[in-house]
Amino acid sequence: MRATRGAARAHILAVALGAALCVLPALRPGAGTPWTTLGLLAGLYLVCELPGRCPFFGSSVPIGAGSFFPLLLAAAFLLPPPAAALVAVPGSLVGRVEKPPALARRIWRAARLPVTVWATSSVHALLGGPAALGGPGPDRLPDLPYALLPGCAAALVFSLVLTALDGSILAAAEQLPLRRAWSGLLPRSVGPHLVHGLAGLMMAILWNSSYGPLAALFVLLPMYISCWVFAQYHREHAAHRATIRALVQAVDIKDAYTRGHSERVGHASVLIAQELGMERERVEVLRFAGILHDIGKLGVPTRVLRKDGPLTPEERRVIELHPEYGHEIVRGIGFLGEARAAILHHHERLDGSGYPYGLSGRRIPEFARVVAVADAFDAMTSTRSYRPGRPVPAAVEELKRCAGTQFDPRMVRALARGLERHGWSASATPVTADEAGPVPVPRAGGVPAPAPASGAADRRR
Repeated sequence: MRATRGAARAHILAVALGAALCVLPALRPGAGTPWTTLGLLAGLYLVCELPGRCPFFGSSVPIGAGSFFPLLLAAAFLLPPPAAALVAVPGSLVGRVEKPPALARRIWRAARLPVTVWATSSVHALLGGPAALGGPGPDRLPDLPYALLPGCAAALVFSLVLTALDGSILAAAEQLPLRRAWSGLLPRSVGPHLVHGLAGLMMAILWNSSYGPLAALFVLLPMYISCWVFAQYHREHAAHRATIRALVQAVDIKDAYTRGHSERVGHASVLIAQELGMERERVEVLRFAGILHDIGKLGVPTRVLRKDGPLTPEERRVIELHPEYGHEIVRGIGFLGEARAAILHHHERLDGSGYPYGLSGRRIPEFARVVAVADAFDAMTSTRSYRPGRPVPAAVEELKRCAGTQFDPRMVRALARGLERHGWSASATPVTADEAGPVPVPRAGGVPAPAPASGAADRRR
């Protein structure tokens, strides 16, 4: 615990003390604790968390240690609050710890979960939930649909308490404002916790029925499998983000002028996609396209990228190869999908005078038309060492002036609407490539086209 900040240590110890106060009543003589049910549930929870410690399973177990919540919610529905809180302790103590400090993280998990389960069970009991679960025998059927009310209310409390504790430890450990530490935690967790609550409620009803605990396990197994599938999806998505981040960092290291440019183009591309009503999956792929549109600069000599003076015709031709280099780099990355075409064609122009292939109109892939507008917009609004960035309205007007020749008018209108709706806070970020100044753009046959008057054109983006 020495490696943990003092405020975080104090917070962990305070919550641990609260957890001890929650479970102590269950340990007192004569408390009437249902030890059989408590032992079975605690053992099941322990079994669900143990695979994380096994090298055979590795990181393929569902989510992280101490996070298989349907069982904890079933315990909150079946047991008195102190006994329910005790169920969470063994599993949370033995689960896998992926990051240091291990001791502090184990203590924190073994503290936050009992407090959360105690609060959840208390609310469930207060609303008459245990009586609504029914019991063995035909005369004690569950009171449905009323049982859903205390069950859902308890699941909501579970989510509220858990996210409040998670946000508080983040604030203490990272010295963040509470509002920022809690930002987004509840919206992301309340849905899954309600689903876990319904699974826990079903398990509790079966446990109390004449079928007994064995029938309740039939709920546990599919939930465990679904959590595993969900965890694999998130790990795969995290791996995708790590791949994108590594590629962008490589470009930033090679061409320091572009630092931040890729992320801003990705953000502007998302604004356009949302205004166009694209599906969520396509929006995410388009964001990748915006972020990686300049990845081909890895194949351009550094001396050309960092040259201060005007580029020679030969150097321009080298720069203009970067879309093809980029396409080759990402060709084998399957999850990028349509983003690969955007990387290859984001310098095509609607009138056919762009590069590398001189495509025109609808022959240019939709993603490439989006990224072209986002790229030019950031080029104009970003501050560079030799000039300040243009105001957003001026940049939008320039895009509109070039719509129909250089840019797709539909994409320009979508960006304008998105900026009106959400603003452009990223425009104040200094950095990006040395992208100013009109340049001759080669036609399909390799003959340079006349330099466009638009400031949206640039020589190195």
